[in-house]
Amino acid sequence: MPGDTTGIDPSKPSIARIYDYLLGGTDNYAVDREIGDFFLKGLPGSVAVPVENRRALIRAVGTMASDGIRQFIDLGSGLPTADNVHQVAQRHRPDARVAYVDNDPTVLAHGRALLAADERTAVIGADVREPESIRRHPDVANLIDFDEPVGLVFSAVLHHLDDAERPGDLVRWWTDQVPSGSQVYLSHFRSGDNEQTRIAERKLQETFGRGRWRTDEEITALFGDLELLAPGLVNCSLWRPSYATGSDTGAERRELTVWERMISCALARKP
Repeated sequence: MPGDTTGIDPSKPSIARIYDYLLGGTDNYAVDREIGDFFLKGLPGSVAVPVENRRALIRAVGTMASDGIRQFIDLGSGLPTADNVHQVAQRHRPDARVAYVDNDPTVLAHGRALLAADERTAVIGADVREPESIRRHPDVANLIDFDEPVGLVFSAVLHHLDDAERPGDLVRWWTDQVPSGSQVYLSHFRSGDNEQTRIAERKLQETFGRGRWRTDEEITALFGDLELLAPGLVNCSLWRPSYATGSDTGAERRELTVWERMISCALARKP
């Protein structure tokens, strides 16, 4: 494990490391692989959830950068992998700047080691539930100009918050900080009337003691008064697949699996 590993507890599973394992990464421990194997072996096909979520995120960041967004805050960023937010954004806008935010020590150690030489990125240790501390962080102040449009990214993070933690208020707080023309990307686990969804949700709740899948109506409500951009809230596999350059084109021409239907996303604009 690269970087400063202070605070990493290999005996406790990490959301970020489980996600890394499901995507084929190596920055994980046995406890993470045990949970990951529950999905890979016990729920065949479930790896489509993180895979399609990642593909949609790449397309969304590319879309935002193509629309002129040149600064991003990735809230609950997870472990670095191929095609990170700054890499995607900088393909479209070489001057793009990205502040990554996470509270997982593994994410911080790996991210800081990887991005130490990139002056247009920063990895900030903070809890997404404490937005004011993030907004005041000196690295955010150095990278992000809140007088210009900002791309806010909530990729697969808000379903880890309980209703009492008011995830909608969190999104609204951030959108109040950014000017007109800013965009918000959000992906979220989706409730479904099927056994696979119930098993997956129960397993993660038992593992981490928190989180809730939400209905399409509840996910849409997280955007508040923002303007949803086409195609609105859809399963990640169906979010602008023609924008992709990889193998996920053609999702619109086939029936989605139960796993692909388990995660949805949308991109919205602040008027």
